[in-house]
Amino acid sequence: MPAELKTDILHEVIQKRPAQTNKTNFGRVLLIGGNQQLGGAILMAAQAAVSAGAGLVTVATHPLNVTALHVRTPEAMVVDWQNEQQLLAQMAKSSIILLGPGMGTDDFSVGLVRWVMHQVTAQQTLIVDASALTIMADHHIAFPNQGFIIATPHQGEWAKLSSVMITYQSSMDLNDLQRQNLNIDVLVLKQHHTVVLSQNRQVALKIGGPYQAIGGMGDTLSGMIAGFVAQFAEPRRATEAAVYAHSAIAQELAEHNWVVKPTIIADYLPNFMSRIQNNLVD
Repeated sequence: MPAELKTDILHEVIQKRPAQTNKTNFGRVLLIGGNQQLGGAILMAAQAAVSAGAGLVTVATHPLNVTALHVRTPEAMVVDWQNEQQLLAQMAKSSIILLGPGMGTDDFSVGLVRWVMHQVTAQQTLIVDASALTIMADHHIAFPNQGFIIATPHQGEWAKLSSVMITYQSSMDLNDLQRQNLNIDVLVLKQHHTVVLSQNRQVALKIGGPYQAIGGMGDTLSGMIAGFVAQFAEPRRATEAAVYAHSAIAQELAEHNWVVKPTIIADYLPNFMSRIQNNLVD
């Protein structure tokens, strides 16, 4: 059985920022997603990455989402995901790439996933979520053999990607074997209690609840992971901290809310991280 992920991870990872720093010290994140119908997903991911403290956030999305992004998260920059030259320039600049929220599974998105997989370098972290995972499973697209790879599937996506059916996903050893076979460094398997698997480490989340059963929760989590990994030193531990913080905030807000909207988690995140840094959360 995996160990339980506890509050200690937050205090370990979220450290006070040095005084002599600027936005370039806290990572350059590129988020790719959001087609004409599912633009909200990439907007929520972008809001979460900014709220988590990523230094520079750029969104590559369908042009229909640009105005909404400027209104909701003016801190983020934006490029047209159909403009390969702009996208290539942003890929080259970015330390963290999040691929998938709201991108859909049409032919353009399939081609985009293939293209991104060939552009990732050894110095970059690639986070693959949502539609991109479905595309990879349906079209037999492999993860890059370089860079640091984080995958964030829910159980259905993991079943398609790994061939570990949901009824067998209680076997952490089997999940971890497939993680390694697929060249994934960190697997965030979203289920009733999310499990994070990485090299020689398996941890389970034992907080959160049904008040998180609302659209966009996974998009916000993926954006938080991008923001945490961008600015904190060890990507495995940073991923665990983001996963824990996501549900810890939801649990706190659920004391006075029937459901907890993902956008509210993102809004609350900077305050929560400050309280962690000041040891105001046990």
